[in-house]
Amino acid sequence: MAMTPATQQPPGTPEVPADRDRERRRLHTKLKLATQIGEGIDGYIIGGIGMAMTALTADLHLSTLMEGLVGASPLIGIFVGGPLFGRLADRFGRRPVFLADMLIFLVGSALQFFVTDGLQLFLIRLLMGVAIGGEYAIGAPLLSEYAPRKGRGRLLASLEISWYVGYALATVVGALFADVDGGWRWSLASSAVIAVVCVSLRGGIPESARWLLSKGRREEAEALIERYGIEIDVDAELDERSATGQAGFRSLFSKDHLRSTVFASVFWAALVLPYFAIGTFWTQVFDALHMGDNAVAALLVYSFTAVAGVTAGCLVVDRIGRRRLLIPPFWITAACLALVAVWPHSTPVIVGGFVFFIFLNAASSALTAVYPLEVFPTSLRATGVGFATAMSRVGAAVGTFLLPMGLDRFGVEFVLLVGAGVLALGGLVSQFLAPETTDLDLAKAARTARGPVSG
Repeated sequence: MAMTPATQQPPGTPEVPADRDRERRRLHTKLKLATQIGEGIDGYIIGGIGMAMTALTADLHLSTLMEGLVGASPLIGIFVGGPLFGRLADRFGRRPVFLADMLIFLVGSALQFFVTDGLQLFLIRLLMGVAIGGEYAIGAPLLSEYAPRKGRGRLLASLEISWYVGYALATVVGALFADVDGGWRWSLASSAVIAVVCVSLRGGIPESARWLLSKGRREEAEALIERYGIEIDVDAELDERSATGQAGFRSLFSKDHLRSTVFASVFWAALVLPYFAIGTFWTQVFDALHMGDNAVAALLVYSFTAVAGVTAGCLVVDRIGRRRLLIPPFWITAACLALVAVWPHSTPVIVGGFVFFIFLNAASSALTAVYPLEVFPTSLRATGVGFATAMSRVGAAVGTFLLPMGLDRFGVEFVLLVGAGVLALGGLVSQFLAPETTDLDLAKAARTARGPVSG
């Protein structure tokens, strides 16, 4: 079988002519920015509600039930958007879905400014959640399919830095508008500015060569590989296509892929459920811990500690390997929340417990942009990532919806112990199911994910 120029090179980035190298670099820069900004807007939309919640609850006269629904609405939308956009991207291609998804962000962001009641805000943010699910299902998979084997983990993990930066930026913008009458409208709608920038970047992004190979369109794929000097093991990709066939949604639950589906869904859900629930209702949690006077400052610390944590995770993901970055932090963060629950009146325990929880949880969260992309084959990648995204947000949505009622009925200690239990479950599942995929070609990584992993 003929080999492409990329597959004839030894491991590492293949050497290409200078003009092609410049074109490749321009494409990588544009694609990376378009994907990072898209990931950042996801964090911005979810993070903005935390600072705006108190003011909009008063202005729109929200009940506790509607307050929980508004807080959880993007997470509920992700449940639909992840599988839907993932399936569309696997069936019709990465490129059209990549652009259409950002247009939904643009429209939804602007509409938030004009809401007059809680139901309208819930429905609009639900639609934006659908777009967020689509972004997870298409953005990172497209970037991964252009990424070189070496350093792929750090490149993909950098998307999570963008998410946390977006989350933190939304907190800052929300704080700036906190004392403005109706300022929550401006802070929520400000994501439209980011969406405009991202739409302009996404025009001209080519189709994924790996996706073309998964559809048997080898000539088109090799033209892209030749033009941009893309590092792809074409034979491995074609072999994987032969092994998996034209996979559909039901393939996620076949004997070949069930392991990957369960692992990606559970570890992701366990990581994000406590973070979203606590972050969305941070003020209420701190009030319950009798530290309400410091809630705003604490939320800013919460956000920027997360940025530091995910940056650290990005820096070490290719050095220490995927499993070491995932499994120990699960157990440590579970212990941190449990300690705060046991000693809820100790300021040092509260501060120390939450700082360690936030930092290590965010560091491991760098893997949510890495692992799901590596454990599914190209023909099923966007569908698998979309489904795992949906499952992770089901857990996060349930946690976010139930947290205010849980605080009212059972108290903060119970809420924190539940969070610790979720993290411990994530650690247990990852111990037995997480593969080591560092530095493997994507096709080979997907094969490794189907094999046995020692605990």
